[in-house]
This record gives sequence, structure tokens and C-alpha cells, in this order.
Amino acid sequence: MNDPRPSPAVEAPKPIARKPSTVRRMVFMLIAAGVVFGGVFAVKAMMDKGMNDFFDNQSQPVAAVSAYVAKAERWRDDAEAVGTFVAVNGTDVTTEAGGVIREILFKPGQQVRAGTVLVRLNTTNEEATLRALEAAAKLAVAQRDRWRTLGAQKLVSQDEVEQRAADAAAKLAQVEAQRAVIALKTIRAPFDGVLGIRKINLGQFVNPGDPLVNLQSLNPILLDFTLPQQRMGDVQEGTAIRATLDSLSGQVFDGRITAIEPQVDAQTRNFTVQASFVNDDGALRPGVFAKVAFALGGERSVVVVPQTAVSFNPYGNAVYVIEEVERAEGEKDAEGKPLTGKKLVVRQRFVKTGATRGDLVAVTEGLKPGERVVTSGLLKLRNDAEITINNKVQPAAEAAPKPGNS
Repeated sequence: MNDPRPSPAVEAPKPIARKPSTVRRMVFMLIAAGVVFGGVFAVKAMMDKGMNDFFDNQSQPVAAVSAYVAKAERWRDDAEAVGTFVAVNGTDVTTEAGGVIREILFKPGQQVRAGTVLVRLNTTNEEATLRALEAAAKLAVAQRDRWRTLGAQKLVSQDEVEQRAADAAAKLAQVEAQRAVIALKTIRAPFDGVLGIRKINLGQFVNPGDPLVNLQSLNPILLDFTLPQQRMGDVQEGTAIRATLDSLSGQVFDGRITAIEPQVDAQTRNFTVQASFVNDDGALRPGVFAKVAFALGGERSVVVVPQTAVSFNPYGNAVYVIEEVERAEGEKDAEGKPLTGKKLVVRQRFVKTGATRGDLVAVTEGLKPGERVVTSGLLKLRNDAEITINNKVQPAAEAAPKPGNS
């Protein structure tokens, strides 16, 4: 039987909401980040390019420098070195025998002659021993003489005579040895010289070898210096040399080479030269550093420039040479005004340098007389930089240059 009630309407199913895909969201985020950062880098690249173009097109400021015209001069071949003064004789006076100091007979800084008594040690015990030995030796000598008389008379054997003689000789030798011990306790100057500051006091006990005072012979005085092996044939005994000291500026001391070391040091490839100087006033002292110069022979022509013109570098020495060139078309100054005519520019050139004299240095290769070089302001220069010249102070070739305000 059919149900007369109407059947209920069937509802349509509701759509299921899907969540966005995680992968899709990550892709969108990466794309957005790439666009943002790409834009930032693009903007920065454009700014950098604009800045580089600005600086590349900006005119280089003109550098003010001083200049010097390289010129040829006649220089005598000189060699230079550094050395140290040493005494002909110099030592710490010591004692060969130990003991207590009884007398100090010198003053610090005193000039003494060889043989001058400086110190006496206590010899009371040694002198008492000496008297005992002298008495024993006197008895031995008397017995020796008596036995010789008896031996001549055949009253004693020859063997006994020889034994008495040997005993007397031994006793006399002991006396001489004791006297030598006493003499060792009187310390004398071994050579002429000037004494230093004493290192002992009265009543002090000293051991053998302990230094008592320094003694240096100052006149004449020696100077030791070294030269490279290439100079071995340039120096010989008797060559005149000049020495200067930083502590005695303005003074030049003359001496002569007295000895040349025949062996070259295998490590440094240098050899030692020794010169002698008269030192009547004692101005030269052992241990003082000195600069040495001596002539090697005739004169030669060299190209010279100020030392300030040379950039001394490990990879080579260089100078900035000044050249006059035509300006490029369209060249403008800092205010944008067009420039015409010629200008001065610098170009770096490597050179080889030689000896120095005063403010000047010899250039052996890379430069010709008449060429102009920059002598100041080198640090602000580069190749093809434009310059202006302002010369107020010029260097000199004096051996001992002095400033104008001295």
C-alpha cells in the first residue's frame, strides 16, 4: 500500500573546501622574494655603474710637485762602509792568584804605563812561608858545600854529595816558586793605556780570573769594517780613508788601511778591513760606530738626481719622468671649461741607482741628462697624471748638507 505522505526532498551534498597546497605557497613566496631581491640588486648595479661613470669621467686634479733636471757630473769613485773602533790592546785586568785586596793604587780614568802597580793582595802568609823556605834553603846550601868538601877529601861517597846538592837545588826552587806566588799578588798594568772604572773594593776577596779594572790602549786606535767580496781588488794596505761619527758631527778623522783579512766570510760574502787612526786627544773610543769612506781611483761621468726623486722598492727603483704632451680634444677643467694647448704629465720609469753624495744619487741606467724628474709629491702621482711645477728648494751635492735654517 502506498504511503499517501509526500516523500522528503533529497538535499544536494555540500562541496568540500580544499586547503591551498604548501608547495604552491612556497613557489609563490620564492618568486616574490626573487623579484624583490632582483630589483634591489638591479638598482644597486645601476647606482654603481652611474658612480663609476662619474668618477671615470671626472677630471684628475692637477698635482703640484717640484722637479729637477737630471744632469751629468764628474764623480770620483768612492766606497762607503760602516765599522767599529777597537783598541790596539784592550782587556779586563785580572789576577792569577786569589786573595784579599790590601791596596788599590789607581784611580778610575787614570792613564798608566806598562808595569805600573795597580793592586796588591794580602801576602802575609806567603811571606812567612817564604822566610821558612829561605831558611831551609840556606841550611841545604851549607850542607851541600860541606859535603862537597868532604867528598873531595874522600870522606863521604859521591852519591851522598849529589843527594845534598839535589836537596839544596830543590829548596832553592821552592824559594823561587814562593817568590813567584808573592809576585803574582802584585797586579801591574800589562801595557800603556787608560783605566776604566774599578770593579773591586778594599778587603774584597778575589778569585783567579776575576776582573779588577778595564784597561784600553787608545793611541793609536783601530777601526774594523767589512766590504763585499766584489771590493776585494779595490782596497790595499796604505789606502787613505775617512771616518765620521754621529756623536762628533762635523769632524772627519783620517786614517790608513793597515790590514786586510785574506778570508771572505762564507755566510755574508764580506771580508774585514782594518785601519789605524792617530788618536792623540782620545776623541775616538773603542766600541764607537763609525761611517767609513775612501777613494777607489779616478773620476767618472754619472747622471745624478735628488734622492727624493727615487722610489726605492723591493721590486725595483723608479722615478717619475716629466713629459710635455698635447691635450686631448674636448678636455675640460674641473669647472667644465675647455682646455687647449700642452700640458705636463708624468710617467713612471724603472732605473738603477749607484752611489750617493749629499742629497743626490747617481742613476746608472734608465735616465739621460736633461730629462726632468719629480722630486716631491710622488705618493699622489700615477702614470699620465697632470702636474704643475713649483720649485722653491733645490738639493745639493755637498758631502754634509745643512738645512737653510741651521
